[in-house]
Amino acid sequence: MIEDLFDLEQVAFRKSIIHSLDARAKIIVCCAAIVALVAVPYSPVVYSVSAVFFTLFLLLWALSGIHPAEYFKRLLLAVPFGFMLCGFQIFFKNRYYTEYHTLVELPFGINIFLESVEFASILLVKFLVCYSFIILLSSTSPLQELLEAAGRLKVPPELILALAMMIRYLFVFGSIYQKVTDALKTRLFDPFDNRLSYRYRIVNMGYMMGSLFIRSLEQGERTYASMLCRGYGRDSYIFIRKKPLVWSDLIFLGLCLLIIILVPIFFWYDLFSFMNQFMPA
Repeated sequence: MIEDLFDLEQVAFRKSIIHSLDARAKIIVCCAAIVALVAVPYSPVVYSVSAVFFTLFLLLWALSGIHPAEYFKRLLLAVPFGFMLCGFQIFFKNRYYTEYHTLVELPFGINIFLESVEFASILLVKFLVCYSFIILLSSTSPLQELLEAAGRLKVPPELILALAMMIRYLFVFGSIYQKVTDALKTRLFDPFDNRLSYRYRIVNMGYMMGSLFIRSLEQGERTYASMLCRGYGRDSYIFIRKKPLVWSDLIFLGLCLLIIILVPIFFWYDLFSFMNQFMPA
């Protein structure tokens, strides 16, 4: 997983219509899509709204020119968490339904309810669509551009500085990790090789983790000393230049926000107007 950090940045530095847009516009669209979808009440309306939102995502992903395999590779990292979160919902009752119908009866008094399965599917759809927009944002915007865009959107500078330092030395740690693993490979050591004794593998993996910890600690001390020499203090912040939005950014932002705002309103009120026609007076 650590090795994928460098692949992530390589994909974000490609050239396309979506890559060339200002990161502020992409952050706003991503956050707006997530907030709008989360705000839709748990009802069958979520399926229709999610379908339109996912179609918008597919259109933006196609314009980015990134291979679909990149999307599925990153989606698979979070799918287990999503299925684990949504899978447990089928065994419990929630406050969104008043009546429950048993779908499957299991031993030890465990029941799977039809309404709970519907709720779990709605939750899973929301999770997949929201995470897809996060993948789009991270795949088309380098991390440094995202930090600068967050600063231009008036995110507190203390948070920007902390995130910048974390991101910067996350890649340093990844580089150190690669050197250590390459050193182990040159010595023909494989921690998953069953031909080696379990004790021998555990001991060597412990040595590797200890080496990573010590090198990280030494790197942190060197970094802190060099920052003090450059005048770093509690009032030090990252300098972010002003950058106006161009017409392409404004058009992209306006069209996407228009879709994100109008689609949930249309499906929600259209559903209720349809239901009111068949409700008794």
